[in-house]
Amino acid sequence: MKKKIIALNTTIMLGLGAFALPAVNAESLDDIKKERSDVKSDLSKAEKELATVLTELNGLEEKIAKVDKAVADNEKIVKETEKEIEEAKAKVKKLEEEIKVIQERIDKRSEILKERAVAIQNSGGSNVNYIEVLLGSTSFSDFVDRVGAISKIVDADEELLIQHDKDKKEVEEKKATVDKELTSLNEKMTDLEGMREQLKEQEAQNNKLKAELKEKEEVAAEKKSKLQAKDVDLASMQAEIESSMARQAPVEASVTNNESASTTNATSSNSSSNSSSKSKSSEKSSSAPASTTVGSGMQAVISAGNKYIGNSVYVFGGGRSASDIAAGRFDCSGFVHWAFAQGGYSVGSSTDALKNQGTPVPASQMQPGDMVFFNTYKTDGHVGIYIGGGKFIGSQSSTGVAIADMSSGYWAKAFNGRVNRIN
Repeated sequence: MKKKIIALNTTIMLGLGAFALPAVNAESLDDIKKERSDVKSDLSKAEKELATVLTELNGLEEKIAKVDKAVADNEKIVKETEKEIEEAKAKVKKLEEEIKVIQERIDKRSEILKERAVAIQNSGGSNVNYIEVLLGSTSFSDFVDRVGAISKIVDADEELLIQHDKDKKEVEEKKATVDKELTSLNEKMTDLEGMREQLKEQEAQNNKLKAELKEKEEVAAEKKSKLQAKDVDLASMQAEIESSMARQAPVEASVTNNESASTTNATSSNSSSNSSSKSKSSEKSSSAPASTTVGSGMQAVISAGNKYIGNSVYVFGGGRSASDIAAGRFDCSGFVHWAFAQGGYSVGSSTDALKNQGTPVPASQMQPGDMVFFNTYKTDGHVGIYIGGGKFIGSQSSTGVAIADMSSGYWAKAFNGRVNRIN
């Protein structure tokens, strides 16, 4: 009897031992499969994230290309402006030299005419003592000049006076031209400094975009690489356990297969449930309302530029041709001019023209659609369209068309209080 009990216990122990090992292996396999399933899910998300990043990358690359082109075009305009400034300087210098020559002629004639007038007066108004005029010379060359001048006075007294008046008028005209050129020159130099500052902002913004792009790409790629490595490790562990279980008894393999089948069914059920849930979610998402069409009038002016937000660049003189508008290339006044045209309004295309258009209103009474002006590199150097809530839309050098806050920060300080309403 004792021998039978010992034999029975041994059989039970062996039986228990036979089923204990596969149970542990099956549990480990399920854990690994679950973990691997989670990794694959994360990997799928990472791949989608990387795909999104690559899509953004393409968009950013297009934007960077636009900004690079805008910077190149703006640099070209800067060089042209520098050339114009040098030409204006040369013109002013030439005018000043011409004025000097004419003025010397005028001064010399004035002195001779003065002496002649005195001589006429002293002689009783009839005979002129030209000897006194000649004796008043300070040098031989002066003496020669006086002889020539007296000869001209004697021969063509009236013609000399006419020429004298003509020279005076010419000097006045040339001086007026110089003043005008100098004013234009100063304005161009001011604009040039503003252009250079705006170029710096554009280049800084472009470099920032490139850095963000590079960082996003690296983070997404690293995440995907780590998940792929983890999946490989888990796949190796899964293969080892499955191989170990395959070598065990047919009964044990049957138990494992049944458990694997249950796990597979559960996973399939979850996948089906998730697929159904995603399908419903997709249906809900696709039923989202579409955006409404912008109306006419002032509302069209306010919202016309929305399509260019994040899809435009600042270019000096931009927004005045069909090709620029199609490509989203605007400067501040060009954008305002275009936006108002979308609402059926005709306004100027420069800040100097725009600041003198419409009805001036107090800043405390401004409303959406009003033009707002800012002192940037010069007085009224920037213009935008107020949209309400302390914000305006305009084409800024660092962003292209964008909505900016004028209630705080840089634009609050730059706002000069000028508000014009177009009726």
